[in-house]
Parts: sequence; C-alpha cells; structure tokens
Amino acid sequence: MTGHVHSIESFGTVDGPGIRFVVFLKGCPMRCQYCHNPDTWAGGGGTSMTVDEILQEYQRTKHYYTQGGITVTGGEPLVQMDFVLELFQSAHDQGIHTCLDTSGVTFRPDNTELLEKFDRLTDVTDLVMLDIKHINPEKHLKICGQPQDNILAFARYLDSRHVPVWIRHVVVPGLSDNDADLFRLGQFIGTLHNVKALDVLPYHDMGKAKYHQLGLPYALEDTPPLSKDQAVLARKMILNGIRAQRLTAAGNL
Repeated sequence: MTGHVHSIESFGTVDGPGIRFVVFLKGCPMRCQYCHNPDTWAGGGGTSMTVDEILQEYQRTKHYYTQGGITVTGGEPLVQMDFVLELFQSAHDQGIHTCLDTSGVTFRPDNTELLEKFDRLTDVTDLVMLDIKHINPEKHLKICGQPQDNILAFARYLDSRHVPVWIRHVVVPGLSDNDADLFRLGQFIGTLHNVKALDVLPYHDMGKAKYHQLGLPYALEDTPPLSKDQAVLARKMILNGIRAQRLTAAGNL
C-alpha cells in the first residue's frame, strides 16, 4: 500500500515518548485557525511511499529510537487510515512502539465497517496523542470548521479500548483561554480512565509566514502568542476541572 507523505522527521522529540521517527501524512478536513501546517491540508501529492519504504528508513537510524518509536501525524493521519493501519501492523509485528497523533475527527461510531478498522488499528497502537481543540461545540466549529461530537466520541472509544492517551490542547488568546471552558475541558478529561499525560501548549504564530508564502489568509494575524506562564495557569485550570470531576464521581459511588 502507498501513502502520501508530506515529510519525515528522523529525530522527533515532541511527538511522543523518547526520540521518534515522525511521519507527516497529507490530507486534513480540519481548518484550524492556528494550524502551522496548512501545506498538509490537501490530500494526495507529497511523496508516495510504501510501508516497506518507511520502515526501511526507520531501520537506518533505529539505534536512536530504543526509548522511542514511530509517530504518524499530519495533517490528519486518519484520512489515510488504511495506510496507517498497515504501517502500524507491520511496526507492531517488529516490536516498534507506535504512536498516533490525531484529532479523531474521522471517527464515526455508527459506521460498523469503519469501527472494525478502528478496532484493528487500536490493537496495534501503543499510544494516541489526542488533540482536543475546544470543549465548547460552537467555539470548536468556529476555530476548526468541524464539529466536535466525533472527537469526544473518539476519546470515549479509546477509553473503552484501554488505549493510553496523551491529551493535547493549544491555548489561543481570545479563543480558548477562557477559564470556564478550560475547567469544563478538565471535567471531560476527568471522565476518562486512560489519560497518561496532559500537554497544554501555548499558541505561537510561527506558521504565519507559511500562510503568506502560500497566499492564504491568516485568521489570527493580530493575535499575540500566549506566554508560557499563561499556559501554566491554563493547565492548572484544566487540572482543577479533572480533580472536581473525579471528586464528584467518587462521591457518587
């Protein structure tokens, strides 16, 4: 099977545990206002690579990845789900740690055929890095151009499958830095039992130049980056929501 690859990073340190071999795939239905990879949105194009070709590249530098493995990201990697499934199955068979970096937007719990593929994929996925853009449905639609229902359903599905998850949340001034929304996000995360880490990332505008080069409008042209201190405070608010939810659940037992 052939996949459409945007690029490969052979020494990734922020895309899962340890040092990672990171495969960026083409295609994404989301149009997040702060996306720094708009050149991955369009499907097709890029470099056509087979699973064997990717794993051969991995093997050339595998001595770096003793505490890491392969991460597939995008774009939205699950746009090319069949390819990711074959890649992760092959990697799993070789004892390679597999990490999926996704928004979960392609998940459809009422599609039996697709759900069977998700079952097979999660059987060979060691970690999912799930990017929850916003907990408020209206704000999520404004920020991403896609509804959030399937994303939250995917989080619950991963919980039911006991797949380890790292939650990622980008905090954008004026869009997702509201304390009430952050607390509600924490409350949702607190209902899950498979979350192993929470990454709260401050918005940055380093992708702005790429939009200009591509001739695309940048919706957050005048939005300042979020400071690390503000990101720390946002993370504390999410953690407060998690604690509140778990205390409530414990009180109802």
